Amino acid sequence: MRLSIKFLIILFFIITGPVLYSQNYKFKTSSLSVSTKNEKGKWGEWSAPKNVNLIVTLDTKKNRIVVYSQIIQLFEIVEYYDTDENDIDKVDTFYCKDNQGEECTLSIITRKKQENRKQLYINYEDRIIVYNLI
Repeated sequence: MRLSIKFLIILFFIITGPVLYSQNYKFKTSSLSVSTKNEKGKWGEWSAPKNVNLIVTLDTKKNRIVVYSQIIQLFEIVEYYDTDENDIDKVDTFYCKDNQGEECTLSIITRKKQENRKQLYINYEDRIIVYNLI
């Protein structure tokens, strides 16, 4: 009898474990800037920040990040990287494919010395988009 109860408890945690640790995060954006590579492969200056009021969601159960802009930007999370943390920043990075099938890396950066300000970086081979999050 004791063995079957232990077995059921273990089975419960195996089945529900991923559900218990899946999380949804919701952010609002306040502005965005863009940088692109020039013909020599060097990154250009950041564009002037543009005020934008969008919703961004991170859904670890569905393995996706969505930016609800006029054209919805859907990023399928292919791989979760380890969190990189130091005295200045905490960086959560995800290897993704966007809704066009293009590979990119998304990073949510928490700026510890800037009152934990958050930013979302969307890094493509030839361009970077950064959203300031609130």
